[in-house]
Amino acid sequence: MQQAALELLRTTFGHEGFRGEQAEIVDCVAGGNDALVLMPTGGGKSLCYQLPALLRGGCAIVVSPLIALMQDQVEGLRQLGVKAAFLNSTLDAAGVAAVERDFLGGDLDLLYVAPERLLTPRFLSLLDRAHAGPGIALFAIDEAHCVSQWGHDFRPEYRQLTVLHERWPGVPRIALTATADAPTREEIAERLGLQDARRFTSSFDRPNIRYTVVQKDGGGTRALLDFLARHRGQSGIVYAFSRRRVESVAEQLQQAGIDALPYHAGMEAQVRAEHQRRFLQGDGVVVVATIAFGMGIDKPDVRFVAHVDLPKSIEGYYQETGRAGRDGMPAEAWLSYGLGDVVNLRMLINQGEAGDERKRLELRKLDALLGFCESTGCRRQALLGWFGEEHAGACGNCDNCLHPPECWDGTEAARMALSCVYRTGQRFGAGHVIDVLRGTPTDKVAQHGHQSLSTWGIGAELPVRQWSSVFRQLVALGLLEADHERHGALRLTQAAGPVLRGERELTFRKDAARPPRATRQRASVDASLEDLSLEERQRFEALRRWRAETAREQNVPAYVIFHDATLRSIAEAAPDDLDALAQVPGIGTVKLERYGEDVLQQLLDCEAA
Repeated sequence: MQQAALELLRTTFGHEGFRGEQAEIVDCVAGGNDALVLMPTGGGKSLCYQLPALLRGGCAIVVSPLIALMQDQVEGLRQLGVKAAFLNSTLDAAGVAAVERDFLGGDLDLLYVAPERLLTPRFLSLLDRAHAGPGIALFAIDEAHCVSQWGHDFRPEYRQLTVLHERWPGVPRIALTATADAPTREEIAERLGLQDARRFTSSFDRPNIRYTVVQKDGGGTRALLDFLARHRGQSGIVYAFSRRRVESVAEQLQQAGIDALPYHAGMEAQVRAEHQRRFLQGDGVVVVATIAFGMGIDKPDVRFVAHVDLPKSIEGYYQETGRAGRDGMPAEAWLSYGLGDVVNLRMLINQGEAGDERKRLELRKLDALLGFCESTGCRRQALLGWFGEEHAGACGNCDNCLHPPECWDGTEAARMALSCVYRTGQRFGAGHVIDVLRGTPTDKVAQHGHQSLSTWGIGAELPVRQWSSVFRQLVALGLLEADHERHGALRLTQAAGPVLRGERELTFRKDAARPPRATRQRASVDASLEDLSLEERQRFEALRRWRAETAREQNVPAYVIFHDATLRSIAEAAPDDLDALAQVPGIGTVKLERYGEDVLQQLLDCEAA
């Protein structure tokens, strides 16, 4: 079985060897056993069920939550010569009938379907007929974390997928996810009846992603534009908290000359679909979106994911940033956040309709993300630690490792801040309390007589920006909290007592100074290509132009032709015949036959130019 798997891996997928635990997973499922797989985005999860599907008799059923994911996966497999199809709402009656006919006739290797369709009596009956006829190779349950009510993408239909084992107990199952902490993993196993399945847990580390967290510059986009200046001409995703914020940020990026498109659930479905199509099929398009965009997006050459607002949880952050650099090439995860984000999210959680247990869990996950943001140590260590994984030493690829932050003794400043919150009645937000601390005469100060307080002007030596940082970190540390019944006013928690009494010292991180606008860096070379020679870069760009034109002709995303990583390898190797081209990772037999001569011609044209 292993030799057959390696041969398929080489001839169909164009890879000479497996990565990590792929070989063991393929062997397990191909041998008819169940598996629960936790593997980071870009780690090669799809191969773990696609290869067994080709090794076993019958058709594999892949349960996938989103139409976009199905269509991308199917188109990519067809490019490899694999017989794959999907059943979803984009097909008309004739299209559905044709797919069902191929399925029952044994003419498919993989069939993708949403859980909602799978659970219908009609489809279950179809599975019965297939099982009695050409056979069902396996059931693959993708995005398995959707089964967990404690997860961030709960889909109630996933709970009913136990029917697969109950109705067809002899068919192996493989459940896969990139994002699940320990409790979620246990719930996946319990809800899907996979307690006896063999578990495979790969490292959650994405070493090619650089993590950076910066202080938010109010509601503006200056910091974001500084960041995007390093990624001109690259594809990326910018996540914002609300629909209105999405529209505003997208408009500001467009005004700055960036090819930016908004995406959120409030838009017309046709416009949303067009924006997604442009992002998937084009190069250099930036999508500004709510979290409605992303799960199931299979675009491998996303060079950055930026968050202009704080996500809701560390799992959500990990999954969203994981959409960058799926091809293994350098990518960036950039996050800006401020005190307002923390206050707003805490208020939303506390005001929500969820039960107390759910609220406590959501607050704990938010606190974990705040700890990640305010960490003075390696970001990667903090992120992986949440998933129970240790990372030895500094990673060397996050802002804290590359530019270690300065720290300062914030004990006295914290006592001033906490005392001022108390003396102003715990009825105001940070802005007003800072005005009192700095002795700034405002109408609100005069209205409430706060110029007569003992804390009036005691913090005048610290600038507003530093006080904002103090309050942000006090909230992150749990010494202050937002009172949702008083529109986010800050109030002391029990943990503030020891600080006020002088029994606890605090060390704060010093926020990095904003660079002057004139020093913004504008990348003249794609950062992921900067180590290539001029000739190699020219070959890569020529191949990318050819790929874009070929993709347009076929009306498919460019990356299903070849990934950027494959084009880079071709540009570096500069093969001069088909045999040499066949040695490049990512080029299987079908793609060599389909595109080999065109690729070689592009390389010849570069040499002649």
